[in-house]
Amino acid sequence: QVKLVESGGGLAQPGWSLRLSCSASEKISGIADMGWWRQTPGKQREWVASISNTYFPEYSDVVKGRFIVFRDNSQNTIHLQMNDLKPEDTAVYYCRANTGSISWGQGTQVTVSS
Repeated sequence: QVKLVESGGGLAQPGWSLRLSCSASEKISGIADMGWWRQTPGKQREWVASISNTYFPEYSDVVKGRFIVFRDNSQNTIHLQMNDLKPEDTAVYYCRANTGSISWGQGTQVTVSS
């Protein structure tokens, strides 16, 4: 399994932006399916966004138009640019890679509060 390490979480006020990064332990150029999920206490982990190895992004309806997912194959990293943050975006954000088996990072906390 590929090892994934997220970074970039923290505290933001509503309307602010944050960028999350996910570094992989191996080349990601051949990984077709990488993305971001999030989870709040007592709820199931939910899909946020994905980016294919052809750079095709997909977004959940709740973040579409505010979040941007992109990948840098040269750095074996994917990113999630989160704009116009809302309190309901508060969650632990996880990076996920599907190489035939699913790998998850350890998660990074994002808290949006005034």
